[in-house]
Amino acid sequence: MEEPLISLGPMSHTAHIRSHRKPRRNASTIAMRAGVASGVLGSLAVGVAAGSANAAEPVTQTLELPVLTGDLAAQVAQSAEATQQAAANYQLQAERDAAAAAAAKEAKKDLADAKAEATKKAEAARKAAAERATRNAERTTLTTESSADSSGYSSTSTSTATGSAAAVIAFVKAQIGDAYVSGGTGPNSWDCSGLMQTAFRQVGISLPRVSQDQSTAGTQVSLDNLQPGDILYWGSAGSAYHVAVYVGDGMFVGAQNPSTGVAEKPLSYDPPTGAVRVL
Repeated sequence: MEEPLISLGPMSHTAHIRSHRKPRRNASTIAMRAGVASGVLGSLAVGVAAGSANAAEPVTQTLELPVLTGDLAAQVAQSAEATQQAAANYQLQAERDAAAAAAAKEAKKDLADAKAEATKKAEAARKAAAERATRNAERTTLTTESSADSSGYSSTSTSTATGSAAAVIAFVKAQIGDAYVSGGTGPNSWDCSGLMQTAFRQVGISLPRVSQDQSTAGTQVSLDNLQPGDILYWGSAGSAYHVAVYVGDGMFVGAQNPSTGVAEKPLSYDPPTGAVRVL
């Protein structure tokens, strides 16, 4: 069935001319174009994102630099700490060396002072000992002189013995150091009268055996006029308890006692009571 023609009325004289205006787009065309645009834009976004991702790779590498820098900083810090520790150790060692040097110097000074003090004390002790020896010698001299004066005999009588006296003195001196034994008559042990009897027998003089009788065997002499070879006695004449022989220079030799044996002693050691002369 044919469609009826619709009359549009008389056409304008310009109706057959194409309008210079752009034809209108319908909604579907617009929607299609919008979708295409969205797709393009999405593609662009993806591309940009991909580009951005590709561009970020160097950034990722750049982000690793702070890590490397942090390790380097830690190493630098450790190195600095080690350097500071080494410097502290050097400083401590230097202080110890200085202290040791100071201590050694002080010890050396103390040693020198101690040596000087010891030398000073030793010198003082030596001088004191010399002074004591001098004083003792002076006192001994004074004591000997005083004893000689108080006992009534001279300690300055001559020690030059001749003849029989020299022989008697030589014999008794040869026995010095022998033991004292009561009743001993030699040759290595003696009592006082046994030594006198044997000594005078060397020159042909026979003395009684005991000290009591020997104290009266010769001529009585004063103690201030003694001569070498005189017989000294202790106790009273005729009842003497000890005898010895005078050898000169204020000395006598006799068998004194068990502790001394035959010994030479000064007259001041045990001043005698009297003396007899048999030579």
